Amino acid sequence: MATTKKTDSGKPAPKHSAARKPAAKKTAARKTAAKKPTTARKAAAPEAKAVKKTSAARSKAKAERTAPAKVPGRKERRGVVVSDAMDKTIVVRIDVAQKHERYGKVVRRSSKLHAHDERNTAGVGDLVRVVETRPLSATKRWRLLEVLEKAK
Repeated sequence: MATTKKTDSGKPAPKHSAARKPAAKKTAARKTAAKKPTTARKAAAPEAKAVKKTSAARSKAKAERTAPAKVPGRKERRGVVVSDAMDKTIVVRIDVAQKHERYGKVVRRSSKLHAHDERNTAGVGDLVRVVETRPLSATKRWRLLEVLEKAK
């Protein structure tokens, strides 16, 4: 039969009171263990830095890069440029003709979208092809693929 120690008052003594360590020592031990030397990472990094291109050369190289013509899963639209007042941005009007479900009349609807024109090639009245892309600004989510027909 297990017997428990009794204190002077007759109540059983707490079991783990003397076995506990101060909390300050544990946190100090954790802090020192968490810090590791980062010299191995620094040594692995390449020491020679690449020469930066000038802004003119960089923009020219960016303009020469061609995006893939057809990317699966991206929407493609044809439309007419209605504005080219902004730098590297055009506003394209997409016209859609649909037959009304109940009455059969052809209803024409249009929507405008902002498209990125890296080389500023499109002008007002041009027929263009645009493709969906990642958000480039607050309103631009399309990119100019090609100018199909120049305005007269």
